[in-house]
Amino acid sequence: MRRLPTVLVVLLTALGLTGALLPAGAVAAERYPVPYNFLPYALLGGAQSDAPGTNDWDCRPSRRHPRPVVLVHGTFGNRATNWQTYGPLLANEGYCVFALTYGVDDVGGPATEVFGGMRRMQSSARELKRFVGDVRRATGARKVDLVGHSQGTLMPSWYVKFLGGAEHVKRYVSIAPLWHGTEVGGAAALAGSAFGMPVDSSVPFCVACGQFSPDSRFLRRIRRGGVAVEGIDYTNIVTRYDELVVPHTSGIERGMTNIVVQDECATDYAEHFQIVADPVAAGHVLHALDPQRRTPVGCSVVLPFVGGPPPAG
Repeated sequence: MRRLPTVLVVLLTALGLTGALLPAGAVAAERYPVPYNFLPYALLGGAQSDAPGTNDWDCRPSRRHPRPVVLVHGTFGNRATNWQTYGPLLANEGYCVFALTYGVDDVGGPATEVFGGMRRMQSSARELKRFVGDVRRATGARKVDLVGHSQGTLMPSWYVKFLGGAEHVKRYVSIAPLWHGTEVGGAAALAGSAFGMPVDSSVPFCVACGQFSPDSRFLRRIRRGGVAVEGIDYTNIVTRYDELVVPHTSGIERGMTNIVVQDECATDYAEHFQIVADPVAAGHVLHALDPQRRTPVGCSVVLPFVGGPPPAG
């Protein structure tokens, strides 16, 4: 797939829009509309404090869904912009849904403090640990399920492997993961080579970006002894059209359930951003969180960035 640097720059800048605060729990008793179009609704998320359906701290898990779901955004995202699809979708399914913004570098003031995933991933993992603790205390749940996108698939592995997270996580669902790093998206296109800096160096506004290199110290430590942790059910959902995780097979890892959306739906052209609002991928996420679910995933035409309708039926 051809690189779209200008489009990506515009998109990432747009994700930082700020505006009025809309409380997530205001319509908790109603069903939320679920959009399957990344770009327009990510822009909408820039005017919200939380994605619809998320961070209702009075929510109590049901017998059917006994574990809260914690959503972990990607680089340059935050808890509102990244989860306009999964907040309402999972809330409608009866889950208690929580989302954090982590890794904010506020050195640049308002211009940078809306972008998450900037700081070193070890530091962000400590933020995730605290957030999961807050969720567990609020809901009374012993464990949570994680759903992450991009950096949000990789950073939590530090929490799970080295910060005691293994005993508090049951299902670990990764959308556009990069278990083997990326040759383009993080280390080069977003950070290191653009500034002429070595891997793991302090890249302005995005220290984490240098850690996406396959040769970074972070990834070498994560992969030492195997990525998967015993007792956790891992699912990876990958798109062949990922322009930032290169090659896309970086998201495929032994000992995990690996799904390439185009293997079952050839008309799905979702790339790195649309995959987090992709109706086909969403079906796989719902099955990963609830393996007893009987609703078929289905297939539909999904376009880059702007998505498409959910599968019929």
